[in-house]
Formats: sequence, C-alpha cells, structure tokens
Amino acid sequence: MIGISDYAEVLPIILEGFDITISVLLGAIVIGYFVAFVAGFGRISKNPFVSKFTAIYVEIFRGTSLVVQLFWFYFVLPGLLGLDLTPFQSAMMAAILGIGLNYVAYMSEVVRGSILAVPKGQYEASTALNMSRWQRMRLVVFPQAVRMMLPEFGNYAIQMLKATSLVYFITLADMTYQAHSFAITHISAKIPLYIMLLVVYFIVALPLIGLTKWFERMASKGVASE
Repeated sequence: MIGISDYAEVLPIILEGFDITISVLLGAIVIGYFVAFVAGFGRISKNPFVSKFTAIYVEIFRGTSLVVQLFWFYFVLPGLLGLDLTPFQSAMMAAILGIGLNYVAYMSEVVRGSILAVPKGQYEASTALNMSRWQRMRLVVFPQAVRMMLPEFGNYAIQMLKATSLVYFITLADMTYQAHSFAITHISAKIPLYIMLLVVYFIVALPLIGLTKWFERMASKGVASE
C-alpha cells in the first residue's frame, strides 16, 4: 500500500531537475515575449517582404511539431552555425530556442490581433492631433493593445511551463526526466512518482496562474473605464 512516506521519498528525486525546468522556462519566456512583439509588428508591417517573411515563420512553427523543432535545434543548428558546444549547452540552447520560438508563432498573433483590435476612432483622434505614425503607436495604440495582450501572455507562460516537460527528449535532466529515469528502475514507485510530478508542476504553475488572473482583472478594469 502506498503511503505518505512514499510521496515524500520521491519528491527530492523530482526536484533534482527543478533548476533545469525553471531555467528553460525563464529563458523561453524572455525570448518568446521579445520576439513575439517583433513578429507581431512584422505581421502588420506595410513592407511586403517583412510581413510575408513573418507569416512564413509563423506558419512553419505553428504547423510543425515542437518535439521535432527541439530535435532540429539540438542536432542540426549547432552544426549549421559551426558552434562547438557541450551536449548540455546544445540541449539548453535547443530547449530555450525551441520552446520560445514555437510559442512566438502563437503570441505574435496575439500582438497582431490586439493592435488591430484598438478602435479606429483612436487612430483618427491621434491623427487629428497631428501625431506621427510612431507617436500614434507609442502613445495611443500600443498601451491599449498591451492591456489586451496581458491575459493571453499569462496563459502562454503556463503553456510554456508545461512544454518544458518535453526537453527530456533531448537529454536535459529536468523534472520529467528525473521522474522517468527513476521510474524505469523502480517500477513500484511509478504511482507516487507521477502523481507527485503532477503536483509539483501544478505548484510551480500557481504563481503564473495568479499573475494571469491579475492581468485579466487589470485588462477588464481598463476596458470598463473607457
């Protein structure tokens, strides 16, 4: 019979991969959010080359498997760039780039949609005030669009956390890797191990869930006040 002590015993095993999971998550969030804004603006650019290039990027990353993208960044990219990396460095680079750039494809659509969702009257009013295109975007459109983006960006941060469980495919010893490796040699521990793994992921996600709800409330207040 499985007792509380069994869950307590497997917890340290899972937490051995905690630092890898958090490092990949934070790296993917930084890259993902930054590139999402660049790609989002690229999608609405009046330059046909920029808009088409961004659209191709989005469709490629949305239309292919994240696991395959991780393999590509891990096995192919270092060779293409001539990088002399250790297996761990290659895996970390692949994990952060793979997850971050994959979710850019989705978050860039959030950026694009939020900017286009700003009422046309805002553009017309700022034009009437003789604002330049840059001033209209920076002072009027972008602040309103960001308010609409925040809840979705919070949701995608949670999605990226869950996606970190895939990095064990490229040999990174994250929490999922530690649990799976232990379960192979300790069959009797599988039930408490995987239950505890779910619990740990949920606990890690709680701050992100809280931030997402806070962003949703903030966005709602902003809309109500207009």
